[in-house]
Amino acid sequence: MTKNGVKSRRGLLAAGVLGVAGAGVAKAQAGESWKPKKQIIGLKPGQSTKGMLLSGCIRSGHLLFFAGIGGWYPERRKEPGDVKVQIRSALESLQTRLQQAGSSMSNVLKITIALSDMPSNFAPMNEVYKEFFPEEPPVRSVFPASTYHRKEQLLQMDAIAYVD
Repeated sequence: MTKNGVKSRRGLLAAGVLGVAGAGVAKAQAGESWKPKKQIIGLKPGQSTKGMLLSGCIRSGHLLFFAGIGGWYPERRKEPGDVKVQIRSALESLQTRLQQAGSSMSNVLKITIALSDMPSNFAPMNEVYKEFFPEEPPVRSVFPASTYHRKEQLLQMDAIAYVD
């Protein structure tokens, strides 16, 4: 589907998945092994991936995969704050990383949030979340989390977006 000549996020995600799958089938039929192209985004010049446990952002084709965006890091902000402060911090971090990768919040396809104390934190988290996605929000899953290695951390987020 299109809206004003722009493909929908859902359509782009489906096309991306089918494109990756189709490329794999074509190479397999030709007797070649297929591997998705993978580029780590956000490395500093000369920085090596050796010894890294995870990458904050991977680009494969037109898709961006973000993982482990926490709501509070003591080296960035002294006080952990409540869930509104932490979801704002996580979404602002995602926004910055998207811009660095050549994308934007309007290109986010999916977000997964692990949230501690779901009964108390779900509604206030949604208040701030809506500010970042006022129209055509991405698909989203939220599930309960018990604790993190920093007990004051209330959430962690992953995201998938596209870049032209």
